[in-house]
Amino acid sequence: MCQLLGMNCNTPTDIIFSFEGFHRRGGLTDEHSDGWGIAFFEGNGCRLFLDYLPSISSPVADLVRAYPIKSKNVIAHIRKATQGQINLANTHPFGRELWGQQWIFAHNGNLSNLPALEHSRFLPVGSTDSEHAFCWILNQLAQQFKTRPDLPQLHEALSKLVPQLATLGTFNFLLSNGQALFAHCSTKLNYLIRQAPFCRAHLSDTDMAVDFSLETTPKDRVAIIATEPLTDNENWIAMQNGELLMFIDGSPES
Repeated sequence: MCQLLGMNCNTPTDIIFSFEGFHRRGGLTDEHSDGWGIAFFEGNGCRLFLDYLPSISSPVADLVRAYPIKSKNVIAHIRKATQGQINLANTHPFGRELWGQQWIFAHNGNLSNLPALEHSRFLPVGSTDSEHAFCWILNQLAQQFKTRPDLPQLHEALSKLVPQLATLGTFNFLLSNGQALFAHCSTKLNYLIRQAPFCRAHLSDTDMAVDFSLETTPKDRVAIIATEPLTDNENWIAMQNGELLMFIDGSPES
């Protein structure tokens, strides 16, 4: 299946270190070679980079590796296709507008017998179960809330909607509107919180390390969420199956 990477923090931060390890799993240290993508929220805007090539050999990935884009919410995905052809339309993350906000979604898993999208405001462009599920969630939210709800209301609504899809298969996902990052674990998802006192971190997929005490301020707090831990010397926390966390300013809320 696919792999996910997310970042949520209290101050705009680049994801170059984590992405350096993560992109290697797209065809070098792992088999997820059916495309990749990454989204960076910046204010009300969102930069979205997609490529159907493996991330390890993608010129677009090289651009992202060299470009220190700073963001408070980032979602990345490397694909191992289960449904849908290998093409740009089926490449995660997917994006839509709702309540005047950009929404970004990426999924790891496989769903069957998805609910119909008849008369839905949101329809898939590609042919994946993932994009179909994303459209269904947004349509349910749009029907429930005519105007933008606050984050606790969103979290509560998602906690009731997500189990309906999770019964249809494996449903690990990351979802963000630029204010918060929602992470749902169906089978496997891990996270860590980097905050003072910061220490040195070493990647699992390549011999690269960063001493974050030299790169941060004492007030910084960063949450990294990944399918598999990206570093081999930090304390990653395994999410529980069925758990839905909302990350705000680098802190998780259940």
